[in-house]
Amino acid sequence: MGDFNLALVIVAIILVVVVFVFNVYLLVNYQHPDDKNQAYFPKFVVVLGLSVAAISILMLPADVANRQACRHAIYNGACNLTLPMKDLWLAVYILDAVLVFLIIPFAMFYYEGDQDKSVGKRIGSAMCWVGVSAVVCALVLGILYGLIGKVDFTVRHLSSSTVAFPNSFSFSSGEPCISGSKQCAAYTANAASEKTWTMRATFPEYVVALATIVGSVLFTIFGGVGIACLPLSLIFSFVRRPKAVITRSQYIKEATELGKKAKELKKAADALHQEERSGSKGRKWRKNVKAVEKELLQLEDDVKLLEEVYPQGEQAETSWAMTVLGYLAKLVLGVFGLIVSVAWIAHIVIYLLISPPLSPFLNEVFIKLDDIWGLLGTVAFAFFCFYLLIAVIAGAMMLGMKLVFITIHPMKWGATLMNSFLFNVGLILLSSISVIQFCSTAFAYYAQATAAQEIFGHTLESLRGIRYLYKYNVFQIGFIILAGLTFVYYAAFGWKRKKPSGRFQLSS
Repeated sequence: MGDFNLALVIVAIILVVVVFVFNVYLLVNYQHPDDKNQAYFPKFVVVLGLSVAAISILMLPADVANRQACRHAIYNGACNLTLPMKDLWLAVYILDAVLVFLIIPFAMFYYEGDQDKSVGKRIGSAMCWVGVSAVVCALVLGILYGLIGKVDFTVRHLSSSTVAFPNSFSFSSGEPCISGSKQCAAYTANAASEKTWTMRATFPEYVVALATIVGSVLFTIFGGVGIACLPLSLIFSFVRRPKAVITRSQYIKEATELGKKAKELKKAADALHQEERSGSKGRKWRKNVKAVEKELLQLEDDVKLLEEVYPQGEQAETSWAMTVLGYLAKLVLGVFGLIVSVAWIAHIVIYLLISPPLSPFLNEVFIKLDDIWGLLGTVAFAFFCFYLLIAVIAGAMMLGMKLVFITIHPMKWGATLMNSFLFNVGLILLSSISVIQFCSTAFAYYAQATAAQEIFGHTLESLRGIRYLYKYNVFQIGFIILAGLTFVYYAAFGWKRKKPSGRFQLSS
């Protein structure tokens, strides 16, 4: 057991370093050229936020591995666990909440502040906005914690009479108690034995619980859409792929049209800048800004597609070959992702929505993988949790492009501004809490007796005021409904090529 504990500590340290280095790599390659060699504080927040989100997802498999080191102990308290997981969970999720509600908003306000102002004035302005937000959040948290910050556990009061020690035992499933009593077994006890045990939750646990509720709403919407659109978007991207290169005359014609569209967008952007300087920033102005942003993103996609179907330069044939291989890779990844998505949806229905569960399903798969090799099931478990987080991000990107009331913050390779980075990091951090809670519930059989299950399974699902959301599986049902609607949407419209838009004009 000592060797296993040492291996767990070594793996944990290595993973933390790898996560940090990988997030720095993402930042360097996704950042916009305008942000190079500046905006260091927002960049630090981005790397920290992404690292916290990734580490929090990895902590649940670590929690399982940590508990499995004591699987031969007679009871949990008889084993000294390698990692103090409950303290680590609370520390990570308090940091998560501080990042989402304080540090990331401050970094966004500072980054988007008037560049003509001094650094001190920009910091002061950002502090004012964040200070107001912090006071409001503190008041809401304090009032809610004082009024309903309690946990109501449903328990059964069981009892039994005593008799002299018998020479032989005659217990059975139909008669589990002595002297004919029916109150010593939960399954045979009457309804009157059910009691409610109330205790006050700790404040850190309450903060984590409320953050989880906010994240659960986002998770239900974005995760439900993303679990379907993530694989299907890759598959239909292959279906809509360009079949052959175009001629030079076709290229000139298409490039001319895109040039005209670019001039229209530049003219519209100049007009909006002029309105902004004059101070007329009303609802119509904001609507036009979103419309220009959406058209600009579509123009970038059209330019990229045109470059794909008419590769130029000495490496034109190589470029076209790489394009073909890229679409084949999308097909393979899409089919694999579809299998994982279907497995997730089937597991939710079989294990969570049907009571009692028809089968442990993926829980049993992970256990059998652990029997093959000690950490194989844990690795598969981590993959399914990470896939769910990626699905949330994919769903957020899709809805951000389709719905006009959601601010578009696209992530583009080599063209992502820090405010978009910060927005998406905040979304990932909020969703990561709910992903962990969802995974600890969906894989409760595999992750039993872990610190995560104690926090997210027992305390959260018994918290006064929100327990019924979990009792009646509101989030799981919403997740499945949105996933089904997204499957139908892609089946009906996913295979169609998008028609080029006509002349762009600002709304008057």
